Order: sequence, then C-alpha cells, then structure tokens
Amino acid sequence: MPSSQIPARNAADKVPMLDFSRQYQPIRAEILAAIEQVCDSQRFILGEEVRRFETAAASLCRVAHGIGCASGTDALWLAMAAAEIGPGDAVLTTPLTFFSTVSSILRVGAPPLLADIDPRTYNLDPVSVATALRDRTKSIRIRAILPVHLYGQCADWDQFEQLQREFGVLLIEDAAQAFGATWNGRPAGSLGDLAAFSFYPTKNLSAYGDAGLVTTGNDRFADRASILRVHGMRERYFHEEIGWNSRLDTIQAAVLLVKLRYIEGWNRARQQRANIYDELFMQHGLAEPGPYPERGVVLPYIDPCGTHVFHQYVIRAPRRAALRAFLAERGIGSEVYYPVPLHLQKPFASLGYAEGAFPESERAAKEVLALPMFPELTLEEQQRVVAAIAEFFG
Repeated sequence: MPSSQIPARNAADKVPMLDFSRQYQPIRAEILAAIEQVCDSQRFILGEEVRRFETAAASLCRVAHGIGCASGTDALWLAMAAAEIGPGDAVLTTPLTFFSTVSSILRVGAPPLLADIDPRTYNLDPVSVATALRDRTKSIRIRAILPVHLYGQCADWDQFEQLQREFGVLLIEDAAQAFGATWNGRPAGSLGDLAAFSFYPTKNLSAYGDAGLVTTGNDRFADRASILRVHGMRERYFHEEIGWNSRLDTIQAAVLLVKLRYIEGWNRARQQRANIYDELFMQHGLAEPGPYPERGVVLPYIDPCGTHVFHQYVIRAPRRAALRAFLAERGIGSEVYYPVPLHLQKPFASLGYAEGAFPESERAAKEVLALPMFPELTLEEQQRVVAAIAEFFG
C-alpha cells in the first residue's frame, strides 16, 4: 500500500523509540520533592546534592572520585584535560560514535587518530588499534586510547589493557551509553584511567537536561578535573590555570540522585526486553548468525566477558532505509546510530581519511538499526515490532 493510502494512527497505536512519561509517572512525587528541596535551599550550582550524587555514582562505579559537569561532551573534554592531554598528544578512537568523541579530542588541542571497529560488537577493535600503534610514525605520539562502550556494551578491555602495558598509553572510557555495564565484573567507569559519562535525557541514567560525570581512581586527575570545571579555581577568584565553566547544576544532581535508586532495576528490565526481542526474532526465523545480514537480521552480540545494559537494541539489516520507512508507516519508531562514520563527516575532512579507510565502520553505518528500547516497553509492543519486520522480509 502506498504511504499516502496508509490510514492515520493515533498515539496509542504507535510504538515509540522512547517514552519519557512512562518512567516519570511512577517517580513523579520523588522527583518533584527533590527539585523543591533544591529550590528551598537556593543552592543551584554545585550544591549539596551534587556532592551526594558524585559520591553515590562513584561508589556504584567502584572508583574513588566522581566529578560532575555540565554534559557528557564536557566530561570527555574534562577527562582528557585533567590528564594533561594537549597539542602533540594524539588520541586514538573509533569512527562509529557520536560526534563529540572526536570533537572533544580536538577541543583539547590533540590530533585524533581513528581505527576500525569489531563488526560483532561495533566497539573499537583492539587489533586495528594495535596496528595503528605499531604503524605510527616517529612524529606522532599516541598518548591515549579512547574506546567507546557503544550501545551499552563495554569494549574488550582485556585487550586494551594489554596494549596499555605494551605501549604505555592512557586508557579513557567514553562510557556515555553504558552506566551499569560491566567487564569481567568491573563496572564501566572503573576500567580506564578516567571515564566520561553522559546523562542526556535519552540515556539509561538520565537528567532532565544536560549533565555529565568524570570518574577516576587517580587523585591527581580528580583534583585537576574539579578545578578545571570552575575556570581553574580552587579558591574563589584565585585561578590556577585556564579552565572552563562546566558545573553540574544542583537540580540535575537532585533528579539523578532519585533515578540512581532505580538504575539497576531499569537496566535489568532493558536486558529482559532484549532477551524477548531475541526470542521473537528466532521464533519468526529472522535471526542470522552474522556478523553481516543477507536475508534476515543480525541480532546484538553480547561478549561473554561483559554485561550489556542495552542503551540501544541494535540489529543489522539489509535494505535498511526501506525497512525504516516500512516501520514508520506502521507507527513503529527506529533510529540509526550512526548513519555517517566520523571520518566522512565534513568538519573532520582535515583528518585526512578517505572513504574506504574503515570498511567495517562504513558497512555498519549502512546496516545498523536501533529498535524501540526502554524499561517500560510492553510485550505487545515488542511483538508488533518484530511482526512488522517479519512482514517486511516475508
């Protein structure tokens, strides 16, 4: 049926990618009480709730320090700046990630270098990183590796720690999508020398605006991050260096403190819904072994060393554009994370990478598709999603 002939659907018929209201309503009274307390205190920037959230989040991540800041993008910059990464210090990361992973490297004045992904997990591939490290010219000093825990699954940290031992580089986690994920029982945020989290409203642990966090077990890095977020001040109006205005506001910290009590349960709910998706796809005979799809879809791969918190449930599918349009016609949400690898983004043309430089990232960018995923997603909604995909491929 042409899209112009498809009958209009009301909101109840649709399956959204994300529904904020379903999370909000059960905790509404707690959220409003927490915000009211901040308003009563009149401490809106770096108030008591910020300190409490930093302590509680660091404890969940099993690290000594949490430093709240204004956004996940700022957390990436702050982590690198705290480690004194700057001009001449190359940072190696992935092309299949959000824009800020690479823009934050440029923001500290460091040259970004890229390596390809593992086609099963979509995370930075340690083998490609090792090749880049060994092939570097003497004029390039690679100071850090910045793996991204994409979609809610930790990168292969055993391999990255081996590279750290061999090459003496720092390891910094882009954990923006992975609060609560683990690698060999160790939480995201505790794996590297530093880590950066985002609490953007769509994240598993989310604020009601922008918010971020740096975690580290290193006292010196934590101290520098703490003063860099407030214009390089330790004592008011006495500046030790040039920093930035990247303070976590108290209302966001209060919201996060409430949600922190629920995050483990919400992540378990995401994992349960991922299992249901897997079962439904297999029941319909749509699941392919992967890593590349031919006639059906490739389901998310879970590394046995880690726990996946499914910030996104991402399949690989042939004819993705047509599939997305088919789902949209049936009121089913979907999204592509990310349609253009960063080395092919216009602002990063100066990095010097041409099309074909990272074939796994480029192929994934043409095939990945995120399906509706949030803790309150119903079984009936999941059945509708998979039935529609089965209809498309049927």
